[in-house]
Amino acid sequence: MTNCKTCNLELTSKYCPNCGQPSQLKRIDGHYIIHEIEHVLHFERGILYTIKELIANPGQNVRNYLSDNRSRLVKPIIFIIVTSLIYSTFSNFFHIEDGYVNYLDDHKSTTSAIFKWIQGHYGYANIIMGIFIALWTKLFFRKYKLNIFEILILLCFVIGMGMLIYSVFIIIQGLTHFNLMQTAGIVGFVYTTWAIGQFYEKGKAINYVKAFFAYILGMITFALTAIMIGAIIDTIIRH
Repeated sequence: MTNCKTCNLELTSKYCPNCGQPSQLKRIDGHYIIHEIEHVLHFERGILYTIKELIANPGQNVRNYLSDNRSRLVKPIIFIIVTSLIYSTFSNFFHIEDGYVNYLDDHKSTTSAIFKWIQGHYGYANIIMGIFIALWTKLFFRKYKLNIFEILILLCFVIGMGMLIYSVFIIIQGLTHFNLMQTAGIVGFVYTTWAIGQFYEKGKAINYVKAFFAYILGMITFALTAIMIGAIIDTIIRH
């Protein structure tokens, strides 16, 4: 007889009846790594299934995630980080210079350093940007009584899908050498507007207008905040 290494309860089976921890962990080997990759990518409750559901009916699926079932879709934070990583990987592989967030500055300023960090860490930057978009979304859709964290979950899924849309256009541009990033931006904005508007009430046209401006204003506020922080730091350093 042994005790559970997590909660110290006496074990009588292969799994702890209290916390579910297995009595003996499997050794990490090649089979274990392959199983973990399959667990992330498998169609049911995996990233492929999540993408399929967010393409077909994003509003309803995110509402279900918030109120009914949180096991069918990939966790939103994991989703946005993975999709942002996919975008960064293809962007670097095909050497696409037109970044999702771009800032041109010939001087080595704090602001340029901040935007360089953003371009190198889209997963974390998108979560931060999502907070700004969530604040505007909360303002425009305040009558729906959703809290800021629920809205942020919605935006993690929506922005993550935006990253995948840009990734598809990067692949096409990399293979055909046609400049498609402006088109990608338009498609991304259309999807975002549609997904957020559908989430709140797909039958109301005004919701799509609100969604568009919430997203645009969130991105602008995010960029202006980064510029302002950089300018303040540079001013302090000079003095």
